[in-house]
Amino acid sequence: MSWLRSVRCRTAARRQKQAGQRTGRLPEHLGPPPSGFALLPWLLMGMGAFSNLFQGRTPNPWIGGIGLLVFNSLYIHVVFRAFTKEAREARSTRGALIALGVVTCLLGGLYGGSWLLFFPLLGLAAGAIVRGPWLGRTGIGLSVLAGVVAGLRDGWGAVNVAYGTFLSTMVTAAILSLSDAVRELRAAREELAHQAVEKERLRFSRDLHDLLGHTLSVIVVKSEAARRLARRDLDAALVQVSDIESVGRQALTEIREAVTGYREGSLATDLDRARSALLAAGIEPVVRQSGPPLSAQAEALLGWVVREAVTNAVRHSGARRCSITVDGGSEQVRVRVSDDGGGVSAPTGASPAVLPGIGGTGLKGLTERLAAAGGLLEAGPGVRGGFVVMAELPVEVAAA
Repeated sequence: MSWLRSVRCRTAARRQKQAGQRTGRLPEHLGPPPSGFALLPWLLMGMGAFSNLFQGRTPNPWIGGIGLLVFNSLYIHVVFRAFTKEAREARSTRGALIALGVVTCLLGGLYGGSWLLFFPLLGLAAGAIVRGPWLGRTGIGLSVLAGVVAGLRDGWGAVNVAYGTFLSTMVTAAILSLSDAVRELRAAREELAHQAVEKERLRFSRDLHDLLGHTLSVIVVKSEAARRLARRDLDAALVQVSDIESVGRQALTEIREAVTGYREGSLATDLDRARSALLAAGIEPVVRQSGPPLSAQAEALLGWVVREAVTNAVRHSGARRCSITVDGGSEQVRVRVSDDGGGVSAPTGASPAVLPGIGGTGLKGLTERLAAAGGLLEAGPGVRGGFVVMAELPVEVAAA
């Protein structure tokens, strides 16, 4: 039955590897994390000492038996604490490792022969515990100690014991350090993936808020205008209904593009729609644009500002006139949206540049967008009344 289980395991491993090759990635779960059980089979190196003790070839067998029990207990205690950083760096663990070294020296110096193989086991436990700059010194120190003790007992055979001790120390430390690095890299990758997902969710929520907030406001305003005009001017009402249909179709297109992440803003389109929304709300629009052509990124960012500011003006200001100015200079491009309404009237956003008491999510999201591009957003009551929203972008972004 053992060969059948082996075949099944190999088949499962082959399928897992093929699945990873098809997807272009290694499997996420490569088995359980390493633990002290991985280092327990090396205790079989002490079987020679146990055999000598069992066959009565060891003088003072009670001392040898107690020493063997203490060594195994300390070894198991140390290696099981080697896979947790807090436990590995604890004083109790270092003390247990020192005690393990003392027991190893006593047993090796007292009996020699097969008992000297406990020195490579000591090196293995030391390599599992000691990391960093002290590793090389520890490996050399243990090798010298093993060579001295083994030299007193077996002469030139001490070279093999010293070399085995040094090799077991360094190789164990290298393998476990590499395993720790792999786990840390995997954790970092998962954290980066989580952050990327959160960032994309935030981007999508901002886009959806800005798109739907502005579009639904335009639809509501034009619907109210159509309702008012329906009784006395049916043709004018039909024009508003046609605009509602056009805005709805455009909103569907923009939402699809925003979902796929390929939406590129057009400032001219946003200005035209802002003018139409203001007219439908009974607000006189004044739009001025000057300066060189802008990049797609700059137009998209400034278009969001125009959308949000005009949406706030239509919803809350009660203004009769709204001015939108786009001014491109040699160092920066600026958008200023001002109205002559009630001033501080609870627009839909907030940011550190917005006055206290003016809160929401729209302007806050715009502030974060502009800050990421090196720009800034300010909003608050105007000097002569009304409400002013001003955004600035460096010319590098505008010309990129």
